[in-house]
Amino acid sequence: MAGNASMHACVPRVWNYKYMCYVCAGRLAGGADTIMGLTAVALAHAMAVAVMVSAGLHVSGGHINPAVTLSLAAGGHITLFRSALYVLAQLLGSSLACLLLAFLTGGAVTMPVHALAAGVGAPQGVLWEAVLTFSLLFTVYATVVDPRRSVGNLGPLLVGLVVGANVLAGGPFSGASMNPARSFGPALASANWASQWVYWVGPMVGGLLAGLVYEGLFMVRPGHQQLPTDGTDF
Repeated sequence: MAGNASMHACVPRVWNYKYMCYVCAGRLAGGADTIMGLTAVALAHAMAVAVMVSAGLHVSGGHINPAVTLSLAAGGHITLFRSALYVLAQLLGSSLACLLLAFLTGGAVTMPVHALAAGVGAPQGVLWEAVLTFSLLFTVYATVVDPRRSVGNLGPLLVGLVVGANVLAGGPFSGASMNPARSFGPALASANWASQWVYWVGPMVGGLLAGLVYEGLFMVRPGHQQLPTDGTDF
């Protein structure tokens, strides 16, 4: 039964990720070389992430990012088996979306593969992706995972907004992937694997660090007394 539930939860992962990558990759293919272009890309990412996380939150936790999935698995929020299925579903969705985009455009546009900007080396790229993903995962924990969250049902929207902000900040330097699956699909569709490892190592490191920090310093476990928040002494 648990295995069937995990498989059922993976089906919307494939669709949600396929849709998100289709929107984001399509917007990137339209160009992001100008301020207006970068802003459009950031908005596309923000809206797509917010909508897809909201759509899948009640089914499978809204997982559309291997860095998020593995960070939550490391924190004990989902099983390793389920996390592995989710990651496979995310990679499949990303691949299908980019292959479909390549087919629909007939090769008229260049597949938007994440790449480091001129003058940005692999170490800087890894650090950029780690820092950006850290902020993303910290937001996920604070607005979606933490039972003490005070934002109601706004978590997915806030997660989308931080993705958009990070694209504006890091897009000109590392591409601001923050998501290994998001980088995998375009690389597969274009057979361009240059610097692909940067977009796995950086997000994974940043995601795991964010999980460790939030779990260790901010997450209240059962049996722990919460610190007062009304201004009283303790």
